[in-house]
Amino acid sequence: MTPGSDMATTVVFGLDPQWFAAVVFFLTYVVIMTERINRAIVALTAAGLMIFGGVLTQEAALRGVDFNTLGLLTGMMVIVAITSKSGIFQYLAIWSAKRVNGRPWGILVMLTVVTAILSALLDNVTTVLLIAPVTLLITEELEVPAYPFLFSEILASNIGGTATLIGDPPNIMIGSAVRLTFNDFLWNLAPVVPIILVASMVPIYLIWGRRLHTSEANRQRVMDFDEGKAITDPRLLRQALAVLALVIIGFVLSHSIGQEPASIAMFGAAVLLLVTNIGVKAEEQTHRVHSAFSQVEWVTLFFFMGLFVVVHAVDSTGLLRLLAEQVVALTGGVPQTTAMAILWVSALASAVVDNIPFVATMIPIIKSMAATFGGHEELLPLWWSLALGACLGGNGTLVGASANLVVAGFAERAGHPIRFVPFMLMAFPLMLFSILISTAYLYLRYF
Repeated sequence: MTPGSDMATTVVFGLDPQWFAAVVFFLTYVVIMTERINRAIVALTAAGLMIFGGVLTQEAALRGVDFNTLGLLTGMMVIVAITSKSGIFQYLAIWSAKRVNGRPWGILVMLTVVTAILSALLDNVTTVLLIAPVTLLITEELEVPAYPFLFSEILASNIGGTATLIGDPPNIMIGSAVRLTFNDFLWNLAPVVPIILVASMVPIYLIWGRRLHTSEANRQRVMDFDEGKAITDPRLLRQALAVLALVIIGFVLSHSIGQEPASIAMFGAAVLLLVTNIGVKAEEQTHRVHSAFSQVEWVTLFFFMGLFVVVHAVDSTGLLRLLAEQVVALTGGVPQTTAMAILWVSALASAVVDNIPFVATMIPIIKSMAATFGGHEELLPLWWSLALGACLGGNGTLVGASANLVVAGFAERAGHPIRFVPFMLMAFPLMLFSILISTAYLYLRYF
């Protein structure tokens, strides 16, 4: 290891660092795609191979971990875990169903919109964790197939999550790496999201919506649900909504107040833990804190941690810089062509593999293009292309995004399995449709 540098000059058995890192990286992707071994195990093992193989030292590996991303995710997970105990998400689902008088297509639209909005304000994985069980309950009462509802919610979670910094893990990673704010994402990506959502609902209506019918008796059962009873703890609800509102305001003002999103989210989580435990006995406090922390998706966080080390190792060998040079050469160094190439490649790749490792790989590649395009400011359209491609591309297949797999898991346990091929045959064309809309949006707005 060269002093003061992360770049290895040699690795185990005298192998070339670039080849060693590339092989480990490739095998990591392959094993993750097979889903035979938990992805956190794969990422952490690969990170260990990079360190013990001599590509990185432990100090260099830690420099590659984006703690801002990890902190933001952890803080939001704790906030949502506590908030969910109030019953607010079940309330929203039942309220939505009753606003359309229990009509199946109306309920599908309402739940889709609620999923998209919550995915933008919280995160899409957490949102589907909370909405999917209530959806299955409502469709069971209506005696209508759950598949169209769950399918629409998968699409909405990834489309809605595209709109904000905190909505989808790829956006969190991009924002943290490039110091893009909540307002940056809102201003640049949110305008196209409603257009894509509405456009995606049209074919869903033509295929399923017209055939969703139920009896008056079934509709009445849904209308008889009391959403008020879903709120199990009004005091907790008031506390949680107040803290969540302050956190979102903090995100909006983060640049002005000079604070990173991770600090805002973690402080918000700490404040919510504090206010909900004032006056509670020590033993009960311990139980509540354990309960909140147990709902944090530690598998996802450790997967991120290992993945950051693996990608940093590959980057430290200079391999990603070489790839960036090749991309620039293929696109002729034209910003518009490069942005469109990133959009489409990101979408297609994210449909095949989880969009998180793909984005982790692309971030240093795009950063390396700064000199060619005249500075970091000139790269902004490329970052929006990556965000749109990775988030929307996740809709292409069941393995494209974590939210997809979460919904599929709920459906399987409820006896409504979502099969890979039937899902892809419907979802992939819709994903391509959303990328076409994004292509037009990027062209009209930035070029």
